Order: sequence, then structure tokens, then C-alpha cells
Amino acid sequence: MKSDRLLSILLLLQTRGRVPAHELADRLEVSVRTIYRDIEALSASGVPVYAERGRHGGIELLAGFRTDVTGLTADESRALFILAAQGAHAALGLDAALGSALRKVMAALPVPYRPAAEVTSRRILVDATRWKSGPQQAVDLQVLQDAVFADRRLKLRYRHSGEREPRTYTVDPYGLVAKAGVWYLVADRRGAPRLFRADRIRSARALDEPVRRRAGVELADAWEALRRQVEERPGDGVDVTVRVRRERLDMFQRMMAAQLTELPDDDGESDWVTARLTYPALRAVRQLLAFSDQVELLDPPEARAELLAGARSVAALYQQGA
Repeated sequence: MKSDRLLSILLLLQTRGRVPAHELADRLEVSVRTIYRDIEALSASGVPVYAERGRHGGIELLAGFRTDVTGLTADESRALFILAAQGAHAALGLDAALGSALRKVMAALPVPYRPAAEVTSRRILVDATRWKSGPQQAVDLQVLQDAVFADRRLKLRYRHSGEREPRTYTVDPYGLVAKAGVWYLVADRRGAPRLFRADRIRSARALDEPVRRRAGVELADAWEALRRQVEERPGDGVDVTVRVRRERLDMFQRMMAAQLTELPDDDGESDWVTARLTYPALRAVRQLLAFSDQVELLDPPEARAELLAGARSVAALYQQGA
């Protein structure tokens, strides 16, 4: 609707200052000509907005002009009160600020929408942490956060998984990402994107040097590239076929969700159900030993041999104390 678009333009200008017309057009998915017509409509309604043409031009509000949030719709006001990652605010030390901000938003909402927003905050809860994720090491994000906002390089002492001693890195941070209750620092090291789990950072110190990010790369871009590296496994991974006892199928799917490449073929009648998994390395198939005789690895032969070797190692360990 045009009224929603006008409000969006107004809020974008209020937040960003001068914005090129083509950028507004891209953000709102309309033509530049439509943006200029909208600017004329805002001006005619009394909003002090003006456009400057030229290479460094753009559309801007008169200095000092502010508006409130009275244009929110009912759905938008509900959305503001669904806290998608409650733990994130606490980790960043923003719990008090969040509460204050929501109180201000509530005061700015149109009166008819306030009851719906209050009910939403009591009826919808999103918990981003996994079930039985185990105790989490306390993470101090303050130094990382300060460096991110101050655009400073970071010197880290970081312990990789499977290593006892931490390594030292100098990195250029893009920002922090919370995924499934785990915080990550997204940064460049020697011009290449890297991912650092915050709970494995043993120490961090912001340097006086300004950050050296790749031109045109934002946090979302760097995170997307790293996320794909993690989720899109390389072609040398190990594809295995297993069969699972029906009574353990639900638990198997929950525990093996990250490895499943094909949903189990369940006819609803057989005692066994076939599934396919992918592991990053052959030795990783030993994870299936956790299911004892409830899961059988069918193929490939080298994966069966690796699983058998793992079972023999476990048996030998317990036979020593017999």
C-alpha cells in the first residue's frame, strides 16, 4: 500500500539521513520515478523532505525533524513483542535496554493495538537453545562487542576443537552471530573469512589499529559464506546407508538431523527403516555406536569395517577390567 511505503520512506530517512533515490527504490521494490512521486506526496502533507540531484545527492529530511511510530500496523506491533532470541540480549548486556525500548514502543503504539501486543508477549515465547545442550561455558562478549562497534582489529588466543593449547590470531571482525544458543565471532584472518566460537576464545584484546575488512563485504555476506562452508560438505565426505529399528526412528532422526541427507523411507509396517547419512570423515561413522544394535550400517564396506573396529576397541577397553 502507498501509505505503508510513505511511512517506510519516512522512517528510513529518519534513521539513515541522506539516502539516494535508487537505494530507496531498491529497498521498497519500486521505480525511482515512484520514489520521487512519493517524496512529493510527503512534502505536500507537511513533511520537510527535499531531494538533491547529482553524484553526491539524495533524499533527506530537514535537520531536526522527527516523527513517532504511530504508523505501525497490528501485525507489526505484535512482531515487535516476540523476542526471537532472549538469551542474546542478556549476553550482550542489553536486557534492561530491551525492556526500556519495548516500554517506549508500547507507549507509541496506537491505542487499539496495545492489548494485542501485551497478549503476544505473554503467549509467544521463542527459546533459541537446543534441548539437552549441556552446560555452556560463560562467555564474556564485552571486548568482542566493543571492538566490533569501534571498528578495531582483535588479537585472540583461541583453542580449536581437539587441541589442548590455544593459538594466537590477529583478526578483522565483521560482527557477532548467535546461532542455536552459541555465539560466534565472524572475522577475516589474512583476508579470508573465519569463524570463531566465542566460548573457545581464551582471551581477546582490541588493538589500536583500525579494522581491515574486505571492500563491500558486510556481516551478513561473510556469515552466509561461512555458513555454506559448514553446511555444504565437501565432495570427499562419506555417504553411508543404514537401517534403523522402527521403535528408535524418532530418536534417531532427532540425534542425527545434521548428518541426514535423505529422510528415512518409512512404509509404516516394516520393523526396519532405511536412511542415508553423510559424514565428513570415515572415522566419524563411529558415532553410530551410540545406537548399539538399534542401527545397522549397511554400506559402504569400508564404513562397516570402521564401525566394527570401533566396536572392538570398546569391547577391548571393558575386557581389561573384567
